[in-house]
Amino acid sequence: MTPTLAVEDLSVDYTVTDRGGLWPRRRQVPALRRIGFEIEPGETLGLVGESGSGKTTAGRAILRRVETSGGRILFRGTDITHASGPALRRLRAEMQLILQDPFTSLNPRMRIADIVGEPLLVHRRAASRAEMRDRVAALLEKVGLPADSGARFPHAFSGGQLQRVGIARALALRPGLVVADEPVSALDVSVRAQVVNLMQDIQRQEGLSYLFIAHDLAVVRHISHRVAILYGGCMMEIAGRDAIYDNPRHPYTEALLSAVPVPDPPAQRLRRRSAPPAAAPDMAQPNAGCVYAARCPRATGHCRAEAPPLAEIAPGHRVACWHPL
Repeated sequence: MTPTLAVEDLSVDYTVTDRGGLWPRRRQVPALRRIGFEIEPGETLGLVGESGSGKTTAGRAILRRVETSGGRILFRGTDITHASGPALRRLRAEMQLILQDPFTSLNPRMRIADIVGEPLLVHRRAASRAEMRDRVAALLEKVGLPADSGARFPHAFSGGQLQRVGIARALALRPGLVVADEPVSALDVSVRAQVVNLMQDIQRQEGLSYLFIAHDLAVVRHISHRVAILYGGCMMEIAGRDAIYDNPRHPYTEALLSAVPVPDPPAQRLRRRSAPPAAAPDMAQPNAGCVYAARCPRATGHCRAEAPPLAEIAPGHRVACWHPL
């Protein structure tokens, strides 16, 4: 079966300008370094990492919102790395985005029906206004919103309801892939599970593939089939959900999981912590070795001199580490 999405050795560099001195100097700062993964039809891949690890950049590059500096992006077997013009316009109807903050991602001056129906007009998927209204009503019903929602403005809804509007908008064009960038992090804890369960129900009904970008490991475990760990723009580990959570093989993955509290104070006190020092990698000063070496308790001279490849150490379980756990 052809994967919905395949990413091969994807790299992204950002141009920064140093303003010190008389003449500004431009240089390239790597944001992603040769990452790779696949997402099968109907599958959710959770993309996890701390702030600045490159999660959002990966999502933007896949959606062709930032240019790549290396590697390939294949959507349903077709190379879209350099798609542009009409081809890119058609492609964007097949790959949609759910943004993090529903309060700022929706136009406050537009009614809900116009927000959800706008993609249908832009991509000419509705033959008339009447058809668009019917499609919008069905979408709002699918995401669990009241029948009169379309006539109201965003300020009349809670955060959870607005995120349902964002999901309806993403579904309007019946895409094959949805990139969800921290879709529940701005919501109250009480409604996060509702939104995640809604996304899972829609996935089962529509056969969607999700790239679920998040830092909340509990949410990622609930929704994902497989999990990929990013650090400093590099892929540290990728495996099935249970393998990642029950048997992490990279020291960084272990550190992430050990930092998640458990709702049992005695058990929490007995847990072995593996939190690294607070220093984050300097992306502007890339080195030849493992990007995690400065924080890793298992690092050796080999780690600092040569970056490890993302190698398979068990079926479906790949780790970029010279000394895996």
